[in-house]
Amino acid sequence: MKKNLFLIVFFFNVFSLGINAQNADTVNAIKENSTSLSEQKPVYIIFQGDTLFPLYAHFGPFTPEERADVITDHLNSLANELTAVEDSFSIVDKFNYSLVFYKGFSLMSISDEDVAPLGMQRRQAIDTYVASIRTSFKKHIEHKSTKDWLVNIGLTVLTLIGLVIIFYLVNRFFKWLNNKLRQYEKNLKRKRTSLFRYLAPKGPDSFFIFLSTIVKYALILLILLLYLPLLFSFMPWTKGIVEQFYGYIADPVKYVLYGLWNFLPNLFFIIIILIVARYFVKITSYASGEIEKEKLKLKGFHKDWAKPTANILKVIIYAFALVFIFPYLPGSDSPAFQGVSIFLGVLFSLGSTSAIANLVAGIVITYMRPFMIGDRVKIGTTIGTVVEKSMLVTKIRTLKNEEVTIPNAQIINTHLLNYSNNAKELGIILYTSVTIGYSVPWQTVNDLLLKAAKKTKLLARDNKPFILQKSLDDFYVEYELNVYTRQVNKMMMIYSDLHKNILETFNEGGVEILSPHYNAIRDGIDSTTEGGSMPDTKNPVEKVIDKVTGKK
Repeated sequence: MKKNLFLIVFFFNVFSLGINAQNADTVNAIKENSTSLSEQKPVYIIFQGDTLFPLYAHFGPFTPEERADVITDHLNSLANELTAVEDSFSIVDKFNYSLVFYKGFSLMSISDEDVAPLGMQRRQAIDTYVASIRTSFKKHIEHKSTKDWLVNIGLTVLTLIGLVIIFYLVNRFFKWLNNKLRQYEKNLKRKRTSLFRYLAPKGPDSFFIFLSTIVKYALILLILLLYLPLLFSFMPWTKGIVEQFYGYIADPVKYVLYGLWNFLPNLFFIIIILIVARYFVKITSYASGEIEKEKLKLKGFHKDWAKPTANILKVIIYAFALVFIFPYLPGSDSPAFQGVSIFLGVLFSLGSTSAIANLVAGIVITYMRPFMIGDRVKIGTTIGTVVEKSMLVTKIRTLKNEEVTIPNAQIINTHLLNYSNNAKELGIILYTSVTIGYSVPWQTVNDLLLKAAKKTKLLARDNKPFILQKSLDDFYVEYELNVYTRQVNKMMMIYSDLHKNILETFNEGGVEILSPHYNAIRDGIDSTTEGGSMPDTKNPVEKVIDKVTGKK
């Protein structure tokens, strides 16, 4: 029996210790929770400029800030409909929170965690909150009274009149100041030794008046920024307009200023990269200039390659600089920035296909050196002098003084004749053809053509002209006269002079330049060859008569 009693007492003590430990843990948890809430920054309910009470805890999924916004909206919507404050607040208590109503309209919910940092009972704290709301509602209704409206309207009108007076005084002051400034500037310009005569911008407007106008409008803007809060502070519905407007301005300005401040370290790196890139570009430009002037010579590197090579190197240098700068640009890691970059890259790729082809062709032409600036060339059907050569196009001035722009890709894909490459050393051969009938001896034609070439000016006399019988056609022979000249830029004048001399020489020699065609009926006995013998077909009587009469 004693043994059983001992066991009962032992288990009772163990059970009591467990309950006490659990209660102690609960008390400690409440104390710790209360301590953590007291350390948390409270969110205050503000209505009509009055701070009513704080919120500390979450309620369900809502944060204290979200709860404060909802409660403020409820108070504003209810206050706009009130004409008198009645004792119609009701409180419904739940397990660990309470609901507050006004005439059945839900205002807010307050939990034990919201009032724990205050050291008050939940119901006592809620009564205090309701009293604050009631007082604020009464104050709001008083502001809506007729007397208050009239006073606020009067103050607003007086403030507006004051603003007009201030603007009037500012205008009067600047008119007086502008007259003084005009006179002062005239006096300065009259002085011969005045440095202002050379520093002041030239023009009909006064420089000082221009500065005065800038200061005037800046002052007006400053007055408006400082005066508008006072102007809109009297009417209830305009109290928050200016603050809201300033918020709209201040938020972007703060964002920009903070962005610039945070961007300063990256800006330092960008400046360093640009300085280094600029330094290499200067070195490249200097080296290309020295090569163009032939002060610096590289074996196998022509001087006309210097400028395009320098341009290519500049593009490469700046491309690498842009690659290094890109990560330091503000917003470069944002999806929007990357999306815009990809979009622009696609547009550039789709729209620059022909440009890229011309660019590549321009590089090929540069290092192939098929022509130089000033060369007389023929590209396709266009003959003229090269006046400009770039990476994308080549410009040619034709014989009619027309400027033709030819894409470099078209030059690569067509044949090109350069008349100037060998003209200075060997001379270029100009040629023209005439067709003469078989009845004229070829020696006569050759002599006449050589005589015409000798009379032609601007031909190279160290290389003799020569003649080719190009073809023996059915009714005529084609003769080609070839002459040498080094004056390729005067080809058309030389051709004109040569053709004129051929006409004059052949006319003097009694040879007609034509391409004869015949309709002949013959028995096949006569020969058209020069000096060919013809058989004697006359009878003896005809021979005697011809001999007596002297007829051959």
